[in-house]
Amino acid sequence: MDNIQERLKEIKIENWIWVIYIGIILLSWYANSKEKHFFLYNDEQSRKQYQEISIFIFAVLLIIYGYFTKDSYKDVQELTSADSQKKQTLTYMSFIGSVLILISGILFLIIAIEDENIDTEIAFS
Repeated sequence: MDNIQERLKEIKIENWIWVIYIGIILLSWYANSKEKHFFLYNDEQSRKQYQEISIFIFAVLLIIYGYFTKDSYKDVQELTSADSQKKQTLTYMSFIGSVLILISGILFLIIAIEDENIDTEIAFS
C-alpha cells in the first residue's frame, strides 16, 4: 500500500510539471514574438527580453530535468537482485536518458546565457 501512495504522490507532482510545461510553451511562443521583433526591427529591447525569457525557460526546465534525474536515480537505488533483468535494464536506461536530458538542459541554459546576439537557435523538447 505504501508503494501505491508513493506512486500516486509522484503522479501528482508530474501533473503539476505538465501544467508548468504548458506555461513554458506559452512563454516560448511569446519569446519567439520578441525574437521576431528583434530581427525585423533590430530592436535591442526585444533582443534583451528574448534572452531573459529564454534563460528563465531553460532554468525552469533544468529544475524539472533535475527532478526527473533524481527520481530515476532513486529507482536505480531501489533495484534488488530479485527484480527481473528486464526491469533492471529499463530502469538503468531510464536513468541514463534522464542524465542525458539533464546535460542537454545545462548546455541549452549555457547557450541562452552566453548567446547575447541570439545567433544560435535553441529549443527544448
